[in-house]
Order: sequence, then structure tokens, then C-alpha cells
Amino acid sequence: MKRRLIAAIGVAGMMVSVAACGGDSDKAGSSDKLTVWLAVDAQNNWPGLIKAADAAFKKKHPGVTIEHEYYGWPDKNSKLDAVLATEKVPDVVEMGNTEMLSYMVKGAFAEVDPTRFDHADGWLDGLRQSVTYDGKVYGVPYYAGGRVANWRKDIAAASGIRTTPKSYDELTSDLDRIQKKQGSGFSAWYQPTRDWYAGMSFVYDAGGAIATKQGDTWKATLSSPESLKGLKEYKKVIDAYMHGDKTKDESDRYIVYGQGKSGMIFAAAWEGGTAADPKNDKTGKLKENAVNFVMPGPSGKNMPVFLGGSDLAIPVKSDAQDLATEWINDFTGAKGQKGLMAKGNLPNNKADLAVQKKDPATAVPAIAAESSWFVPMAPGWGQVEKAQVLQTMLQSIGTGKQSVEAAAKTADAAIDKVINVK
Repeated sequence: MKRRLIAAIGVAGMMVSVAACGGDSDKAGSSDKLTVWLAVDAQNNWPGLIKAADAAFKKKHPGVTIEHEYYGWPDKNSKLDAVLATEKVPDVVEMGNTEMLSYMVKGAFAEVDPTRFDHADGWLDGLRQSVTYDGKVYGVPYYAGGRVANWRKDIAAASGIRTTPKSYDELTSDLDRIQKKQGSGFSAWYQPTRDWYAGMSFVYDAGGAIATKQGDTWKATLSSPESLKGLKEYKKVIDAYMHGDKTKDESDRYIVYGQGKSGMIFAAAWEGGTAADPKNDKTGKLKENAVNFVMPGPSGKNMPVFLGGSDLAIPVKSDAQDLATEWINDFTGAKGQKGLMAKGNLPNNKADLAVQKKDPATAVPAIAAESSWFVPMAPGWGQVEKAQVLQTMLQSIGTGKQSVEAAAKTADAAIDKVINVK
């Protein structure tokens, strides 16, 4: 899945109320048109699945016209915010899963009944969390994208290493050998310091959390003993193996990996393959040598990964909520998931994920996705992301500007100021 999920932003100028799907007689599905907004990923990579969903829907509702609009991720939210302030809204809209929260908090999306969707009882935990707010469900998981480790087996072999590591101790031992062999100008593990998806994986692996709900409010917990343990291990990785620019984020990691001065990345599952694309691979060796493996965690278990992905939501102002519900299930249901899996995506549910685990071609990302974490579903989380609190903390730790304890304390204070504010 070659895209970054955009941080959730607020919905300006909306005065809307939350209505359950099908709960308003004016929105029961009398419309003769259904408007569906999807990302260009669907248009470019699986247009046949869209046609199949339309055909299944039209068999039940031959008089309904379906109109599709496609957008790029950078400009979608501003376009959506503008139409949500009017009465002419799309009936279905694709959202990055980290985008959902701010819109649910603002009441932009209609509540849905999970029992109307295939495999809802087995939705992946990270995706289920992304569509749930205050115990109610406001969207449907569409597909997922996980994170895996990827390393160059030719670089490993040069240090006498023939297999991918199965434990964290084995991983760090192998990386120590690779680092010594390749020298200080090489990053045995290229880990951009500001990559909060990786940094927080260490926190959750150690039993910590970004924030926890205490009664009716959320409280930042990066200064907890567990979180500090994870952050200190992340600092060890940066110090030992990351010899690139320690102020960078992960946006061009696949490009840097393709330049040949690093031996491993912990990244979105698509990044290793994209680095190996001839236009990015400056070594000419990645296609044969870059291999994925499940990232082991210091805890002795598989590293919990951030589970990215997309959800489909129904704007609360839609006058075709029942029809939208049916189309979404036609698109994301059992047949749709098989089609999405065939295109290299992780499914939205555990039953299909179990099938992928048995296939050597998809086993690594499928197994990695079983252990996941997600952002705090707190009303002010969008402001935390917007302020880049976690990235700033990790950069301060990685560059040595602050100690782990001081940086975590600073981040906690910044988070606590906004995390409970709608």
C-alpha cells in the first residue's frame, strides 16, 4: 500500500448531529443516486473490484445511479471539509484510519450497525479501534497495511549470516556483526529518528502506551516506567545502528534504502519492494536480496506494529444511508476482501488474515499484523498529531538534545494540554 496516512484534522464550521444509520426516515434510502468517494489507490490498482461491487449493488437496486469520485490523499480532507459544511455530501467516503477520529468527534459520520457487514465480528483490532468512538461504530474497515522488517541478505551473508533473525537478541547480534563489517559510514539499521510508528512500537512492546484513559479523561503516559523502557531501547537502536541524518522522518526511507548505505529497515510492508524498483535501486541488487521478515520485539514476542489502512464512512447528512451501507458491504465483504488480498493488501478481518498466514507470499505481513497497536481514541488526539509531539520527542532523544526522561516528560505535558479537548 504505497501511501502515507494523513494525520486527522478538525472539521471546520460543522454543526451536525449524530444519527444512527437508517434511523431517520428522510435518510432511509429513497435516493436514486449514490455518490462514492474513494482514493486513487482504488481507481489505479483495483478498478475491477469497484465494478464488481457496483454490479452486485445494481442487481438489488437497478434504478439507482452510482457516481464515483477519486481523490489524492493530500487534498482530500480540505475537499471533504468544504462539502460537509453544505447539504450536498457524498454518501460513502474513504478515510485513512488515523483520519477517522477527528471526524467522529465532530459528529460528521453516521453510526453504523456492524451486524450488517461481513466478518464484522472478526475485524482486525487496530481497524476496529479506528472506527469506534465512545462505544459506537462510525465506519467500516476496508483494508489494512502492516509493518515488517526488511534486510539485505547479501549484506548479512557478507558477515556470515545466512538466515533472518527469529529473536531480538539474534537481531541485535547480527546487526552488531554487520555494523562492524560495513563500518561507521553504513547504517546496519536505517531507522529515521522521527518515525513515531516505529518508536511507539517499542513503547507498546515494553507494556507502555502513549496515553491511557483514566475515568472519563485521557492522561499521557510516556513517562511511565514501561514507556521509558521502550524509549530507551529505541535510543539504543538509533545510537548503535543509525548513522544517517538523525533529524529525518520516514517519508523517503525507501529511497534512502535503495541507495545502498543501509542493511535493514523496519517499515511499511510496501517499502522494501518499492526500494527494489529499478528507478529507486541504485545498487542493482535489491530485487534479489531484499527480504521481509517479522520484526521481533525486545519483549520476546513479535513487535506490535501500527496497523495502517483505510475505512469507509457514511456522512451523517447523506440521504441514502441504507443504500450506502449495502454498497459498502458489497465492496468490503467476503468477495471484495479476496480481491483486495489478491492485490497485495491485508484484509480487514482475522479469518482472511489466517488464510494469508498460510501462504508463503503473504505470511510475513499477515503474521506481523496479528500484534498491533493504535493511537489513543481521545477527542484531542488529532491536535497531538498536528503538533508532531511524538516526532519532536523522538528527535530530541535520538539527537541527544534531551535525555529520554526529559523528552518524555515534555511530550506528556504537551499531550495533556490538548488530548481531552474536542
